[in-house]
Amino acid sequence: MSATQDFINQHKDRFLTELLELLRIPSVSADSRHKADVKKAAEYIQEKLKAAGADKAELYETKGHPIVYGEKSVSSSAPTVLVYGHYDVQPPDPLHLWDSPPFEPVIKKTDIHPEGAIFARGACDDKGQMYMHIKAFEAMMAAGELDCNVKFIIEGEEEVGSDNLEVFLREHQQMLANDIVLVSDTGIIANDVPSITVGLRGLSYLEVEVTGPNRDLHSGLYGGAVPNPINVLAEMIASLKDEKKRINIPGFYNDVLELTAEERAAMARAPFNLEAYKKSIGLKDVEGEEGYSTMERASIRPTLDVNGIWGGYTGEGAKTVIASKAYAKISMRLVPHQDPDKITELFKNHFESIAPPSVSVEVRPHHGALPAVTPTDSPAYLAAARAMKETFGKEPVPFRGGGSIPIVALFEQILGSKTVLMGFGLDSDAIHSPNEHYGLFNYYKGIETIPLFYKYFAEMR
Repeated sequence: MSATQDFINQHKDRFLTELLELLRIPSVSADSRHKADVKKAAEYIQEKLKAAGADKAELYETKGHPIVYGEKSVSSSAPTVLVYGHYDVQPPDPLHLWDSPPFEPVIKKTDIHPEGAIFARGACDDKGQMYMHIKAFEAMMAAGELDCNVKFIIEGEEEVGSDNLEVFLREHQQMLANDIVLVSDTGIIANDVPSITVGLRGLSYLEVEVTGPNRDLHSGLYGGAVPNPINVLAEMIASLKDEKKRINIPGFYNDVLELTAEERAAMARAPFNLEAYKKSIGLKDVEGEEGYSTMERASIRPTLDVNGIWGGYTGEGAKTVIASKAYAKISMRLVPHQDPDKITELFKNHFESIAPPSVSVEVRPHHGALPAVTPTDSPAYLAAARAMKETFGKEPVPFRGGGSIPIVALFEQILGSKTVLMGFGLDSDAIHSPNEHYGLFNYYKGIETIPLFYKYFAEMR
């Protein structure tokens, strides 16, 4: 595919400029104030798909944010690849921890990215990785070397649970028919250790509210005599794990898939430096479920984490009150064969049962996702491995990721499609955090590798 690679080399600067334009659009799907920005990002993707050579590029409205669908057919006998990605991003908060404004992308060199990295919200998750596919498609079209039919489904609600995507899949099954789904919303172990994600954890995400007195009370007049919802909430959360860091919810582990000793030994062969891991996130030590390694805790074991907690007075200075209410957002990462709806119900029943009679508790589910495991012996996986070996110069390692992509299980349930998770980000790219970034090396490496996947998948099919 020399013509495709020549085109990529000739247009690298433009490919970067276009991504920076997309990153300047604050497409925060969780914030209704950015609804117009989310649509603007969708329209940008639609425009670039058309410019790249798609036969069709349309916006499909949903009850939430629009879905961008595009397609290019080269032959009825060629296999069809469905590319999935998302253009929405996480909220940028807390803003004061960013070194530069989150929607004003800048390129800076780092120890891990000496060639430079793009710092902006969405740089890695998922605008940078999603946009690689559009530019790779453009290069294959310009060179006349597109070996597969290709369809694009780029959504704007992945960061809020993809609530409307299931309806879209069910209503457009024939339009979305494919031989394989290709996703780049995952990462590699390191720039010199390519890897392909073969497993994802599921998710149960919810919010809890604890209510005590009917109004905020003076802490001097009432302190020590009435329940403090913030104290109660902290005690309830603390009780959710035992001293071995196991989750104290009855039935939580009933369906957990336990890996064999052989499978765990195979995982342990993947390169991992614990000291470097701790240093990269500023920790003196790690912690987690007893009996499992750090890599296992972050991939094959379920979790429970508080993602946000608030209540009472948090402004400048002092205000001596006992708050009426306290809140927390809690997520649980799930493993095969845990069901997010079942886990949510188990959490709700348990959390309500441990509340003292002095307060009332409300548990509000937000969204969930099923865990997923992908095969490593399929033509699609082998094509991805061969493509990465060619561009990185070494065989990629199969690797289980700790994150969740809700749509992967739905693709299999509704479309009957397996997925290849061929991402190019790094754990150090600070996705969902201040100073999120994506290496130029990774962005261009993805654009160079994707066309080879099409080539080898067409040959193997």
